Amino acid sequence: MRSRLVTARHVLSRTVAALAAALAVSLLLPAAPASAHGQLATSTPLTGTVVRDALTQVGLYFTEKPASNAHFTVTAPNGSRVDNGWSYGEPKRLDKPVQEYFMVNGVFEPRLYHTGFPAMVSVAHWPAKGKYTATYLSAASDGEAVRGSVTFDYQGPSTAAPAGWTVPTDGPAPTLLALIDGTPSPGSGQAGTSPSATGVIGAPTDQPAGATPKQQDGGFPAWLLPALLVVVVAAVVLVASRRRPATPARRTTTSARRPATPARKTATSAGKPGNRAGGPARRGGRR
Repeated sequence: MRSRLVTARHVLSRTVAALAAALAVSLLLPAAPASAHGQLATSTPLTGTVVRDALTQVGLYFTEKPASNAHFTVTAPNGSRVDNGWSYGEPKRLDKPVQEYFMVNGVFEPRLYHTGFPAMVSVAHWPAKGKYTATYLSAASDGEAVRGSVTFDYQGPSTAAPAGWTVPTDGPAPTLLALIDGTPSPGSGQAGTSPSATGVIGAPTDQPAGATPKQQDGGFPAWLLPALLVVVVAAVVLVASRRRPATPARRTTTSARRPATPARKTATSAGKPGNRAGGPARRGGRR
């Protein structure tokens, strides 16, 4: 039984070591670059920052000019939209260039972008302090979807909505959805889809502004997470098996040793043969 347990531990240890080595190699290998471009490069305000002034616009800067039918929203802390349309703005030079990749003759080639092309989203009013989210949905020149969100904390004064303004309820244009989904555009809208609370169909990718865009066609292999889970489980099992106390050997009952029989004492006479104990010794011979 003990030999089988030792063999199982040995096999488990080798399996864990092999999976750990494969995981390390996968982490050291460079991730495959993404071919999509036109991603968000930066924003005003930056995601995660605190805003104390009642801005009239939120600026979203992309590495390409956004599509003319792109869709943008700004959502207040209570979930209602406060955006009031958008327009193109003046391009500006990026503080940090963004690198994107293009497939050229079957090989990915990097390209740096130094200019940001903005979409200026108007904000109708600021109803309360709290977390605001600006979402975007567009299509790059290669037809790939460009979607995500920018979230910031507004701590400025509350402002009233302008006269005649109504909360927007429009969603992305059917032509935009058809372009990024690769399906024909129906005349009255895309069947089987409905705008979400923010007006963008599908969950947006929460991509921080000011950083290089997230990869869409690259990244770590799909087996990486399951392999990591297997390594963790195997390591836990191995540690638990090592800490398990060994099964005590059965004690064999031994018969109690009998005490040794004491040697019998041989009685010896106190005096010489022929003499009486305690009496005076007789003198030999007669007078």
